[in-house]
Amino acid sequence: MRFFKLIFMMALLATIAACSPPSKFRTYDGPEVTRIWVYKERREMFLMHNDTILKKYDFDLGFAPVGDKKIEGDGKTPEGNYLIDRRNPNSRFHLSIGINYPNAEDRLEAFKLGEKPGGDIFIHGRGPNFKSPEADWTWGCIAVTDREMEEIYAMVPNGTPITILP
Repeated sequence: MRFFKLIFMMALLATIAACSPPSKFRTYDGPEVTRIWVYKERREMFLMHNDTILKKYDFDLGFAPVGDKKIEGDGKTPEGNYLIDRRNPNSRFHLSIGINYPNAEDRLEAFKLGEKPGGDIFIHGRGPNFKSPEADWTWGCIAVTDREMEEIYAMVPNGTPITILP
């Protein structure tokens, strides 16, 4: 009788495991991502290993995509040199990795304007509420599909330099 209970429990667990959604956390064992290049006007992002392109992604930007981010709430994506400095596995946009905006130059620029520079700039997915968004829908972030974000999240470690160009 115990044998049948054990078999039943194992079959039940196998069935539950088979029905659960796939994990959003992937593994990556390829070449190290040494830099990210973002070209805002072309909407192209490249994950690089030295001079070799590992992956290319198209993306959406903030609702005011032209120009450098200056102040909080302007809907622009910052331009310049930054670092990936944090990760959010529980992002409402599926997964996200943070960009260390604002840097000292950004804070000084906003201060001179008498404004706050803003913050919380991320590369992120779409999440459940933005599956088919309008173009350039974020508040200044770089948005890719959820599937693409899973790859990026796995490939890009904290400390990776990112250059965002006009």
